[in-house]
Amino acid sequence: MINLFENIRTKIETGTRISDAEALDLFRSNDLLAIGELAALANRRRNGEAVYFNVNRHINYTNICVNRCTFCAFHKGVEDEGCYTLALNDILAKAAEASAAGATEIHMVGGLHPDLPFDFYLEMLAAIKADNPELHIKAFTAVEIDYFAQLTGQSVEQVIGELQQAGLDSMPGGGAEIFGKGVRDKICPEKISGERWLEVTEKVHRYGLKTNATMLFGHLEEYEDRVDHLGRLRQLQDRTGGFQAFIPLAFQPDNTRVPGAKGVGGVDALKTLAISRIYLDNFRHVKAYWVMLGLKIAQVALNFGVNDLDGTVVEEKIGHDAGADSPQAMTKEQIIELIRKAGRIPVERDTLYQELKTF
Repeated sequence: MINLFENIRTKIETGTRISDAEALDLFRSNDLLAIGELAALANRRRNGEAVYFNVNRHINYTNICVNRCTFCAFHKGVEDEGCYTLALNDILAKAAEASAAGATEIHMVGGLHPDLPFDFYLEMLAAIKADNPELHIKAFTAVEIDYFAQLTGQSVEQVIGELQQAGLDSMPGGGAEIFGKGVRDKICPEKISGERWLEVTEKVHRYGLKTNATMLFGHLEEYEDRVDHLGRLRQLQDRTGGFQAFIPLAFQPDNTRVPGAKGVGGVDALKTLAISRIYLDNFRHVKAYWVMLGLKIAQVALNFGVNDLDGTVVEEKIGHDAGADSPQAMTKEQIIELIRKAGRIPVERDTLYQELKTF
């Protein structure tokens, strides 16, 4: 193992890419601190001591979904108790609240609603942008884009074009889960395949929009599945350069229906974040999504290769419906303090990682 760490350190220092086999060896290693040290080195070479955050708000406009992914506690049927679809006025009120609070970004995703026409999404974007032209709208996963294409009979490019014209500025990275078919068939058999997620995302990048990328870990997957997932993302980033940040999402087992799911402990979370930083040499940013990791693990992760903490969020539903016990929101001041107490430099950014203010 000593040779493994020495070899990887040399590769980081010389800008040489690590192999899938080396990534797998890191996952199998129990030397968390050595892995963290390598990740911290890789991150410092890319980002120095800066840790980014933004002031944003999540709007989950509907939880009604035609899919029944076993890992998801958010989705409802049209007749289920607790199902909802926000009216446009309610969406606009949330956007206005976000703007008044100094937000620079609205993050919007929802279920695949069986009855909403494509015009609903176009009208939603246009109305938000008309009322709040300063807000960057980051919305819709590759899964939703594929669904809109099916709904309209249009190509992905045509769908993206109409959404962008209506006000879409970039996309989050949800819906990736785990690309490997064996695991994907167990946790989300109705969802588009991993190959289709990558295909849609590549089309989005080619069209000129930036996205993030995610990986849901800690359920039924093995280390090999994680490395395969990371490998496919790295290959796509080589082709397009369209990914801004990678976000490992810690599986929340409490209210989901995945028999035998492992869940995520603190060691596994930190290891996964760190190895992601080392492996994804063509991603500048690795994000600790505090909503699913919890505040303490997210803070420790800042010394394990992480350089982004997401944002203030406000009213996140998907992770919390699954059992996340983190707060529903953080203030800007709380995020700044959390970063400072980790010995790092807080930097407020916009969605496209333009630096707004250093604290």
